Amino acid sequence: MTLMLASVLSRDEAEIAFSRGADIIDCKAPSRGALGALPLDTVAEIVAFADGRRPVSAVVELPHDVAHALRDFEEVVAAGVDYVKFALPATPDAVEIIEALAPLTAKTKLVAVLFADLGPEFDTLEPLAGAGFHGAMLDTAHKGKGRLLDFMSVGALSEFVARCGELGLASGLAGALEPPDVPRLLVTGADVLGFRGALCAHGERRAAIDARATTLIRDLIPSTRGAHADFHAHWSFLGRGYIEPAGANDTDCVFLKDYVAPVEIGAYAHEHGHTQRVRFNVEADVTRINGSDDMRSIFSYDVIMDAIKMILAGGHIELVETIAERLAESVLLHERVRSVTVQVEKLDVAPGAVGVRIRRARAHEDARRLQPAPMRIDAVK
Repeated sequence: MTLMLASVLSRDEAEIAFSRGADIIDCKAPSRGALGALPLDTVAEIVAFADGRRPVSAVVELPHDVAHALRDFEEVVAAGVDYVKFALPATPDAVEIIEALAPLTAKTKLVAVLFADLGPEFDTLEPLAGAGFHGAMLDTAHKGKGRLLDFMSVGALSEFVARCGELGLASGLAGALEPPDVPRLLVTGADVLGFRGALCAHGERRAAIDARATTLIRDLIPSTRGAHADFHAHWSFLGRGYIEPAGANDTDCVFLKDYVAPVEIGAYAHEHGHTQRVRFNVEADVTRINGSDDMRSIFSYDVIMDAIKMILAGGHIELVETIAERLAESVLLHERVRSVTVQVEKLDVAPGAVGVRIRRARAHEDARRLQPAPMRIDAVK
């Protein structure tokens, strides 16, 4: 299950985030940059308000002097937070910093933040795990220059999440995320999605948190329903559909038409080592949802395009049938999709087009199997 982290700058904002169902209350000062620390007395007020009902995280700004940093960490830990986040610099001494902070892992859960727009080195994940860190998070340093998905694809983010999982690290994704990004990022399996700007009126991260905007984000992420005990939770729900369906037989058709991409495809020897144009047409029959005119009531076509990109990123594929089957399987992972028709055509082997069209539907028992499962809370490390 993916958890929702809401970054707040005051006790009043913490109340809004709490009342609207945020899983983790994150203490952060947006006026101080991507990872600006709040004053200790404000952190203490937020911790006192949460009173164990939600885990609280806080940011520590890492100075050049690591000894000084240790003191700052100790003070934040003493304030009673559950997690401490800090920006791990992409510098040659990153591993030395990790080793210097390692003793703190016996007192709190440390989360290192890497910046997707600054060319992060993922080879630091192994030292983080070895030092006992709780997790790693991808964010963006320059909020006005793009969202997380502008710098890394869903496939690359999925690889980051998978690598964290292999190492026993909790994974988090943040970085000027907007409501349409949520369904796309849920498929990565990240343990946490973090938000600030999307929770504020007009998406302005320095403005106050807005209750309606926060509710929208909450509704786009499967709720943990009171299980707020641990950042490092597994998730088993792929899709959306968090609002009541309009009717048992009401469906909409969400389609992607004439999407052409260069693909390494072909069973013949002469087809290896270069790309061919391949055209995709996809139609998904999706359960209609009762809801307002916002992201909660739609199934995003971005999810289909992301699925195509992730499949093609795997390298050479011999058969169009293989692509079609993988794409249909990926789209059907989303519980609101009842059936999908996929047409895949090679455009460079004949005067016209050659390819395959398949239709796959979810069996009734599969629909039950893909309902949200109870979240399993792992033991705290």
